[in-house]
Amino acid sequence: MSRIHVVDRDGEEHEVDAWVGVPLMETLRELDYGVAAICGGQCSCATCHVYVDESWLDRLPAQHDDEDELLEDLEFRRPNSRLSCQIPFTEELTGIRVTLAPEE
Repeated sequence: MSRIHVVDRDGEEHEVDAWVGVPLMETLRELDYGVAAICGGQCSCATCHVYVDESWLDRLPAQHDDEDELLEDLEFRRPNSRLSCQIPFTEELTGIRVTLAPEE
């Protein structure tokens, strides 16, 4: 496991263990304050929406069209919005900082 920084919807920052080798969503949905991830990581619901700290964006894989289309319809989309189900968590992402987007 590796550590990541998660800012919850109340603005409180937490340092948590993240599972390497699975989508970031897997870690975030296990938190009491985490994401809903209703579709289970199928990139079809956008309930795992997060804001990735801008200093980490260039280390992530590019968005696929499906992810971009889902984010396009969100009221709270920002330039640094991503679906955490589409971020494979690797050791290189140890220390990443994400903020949970407001629920839509």
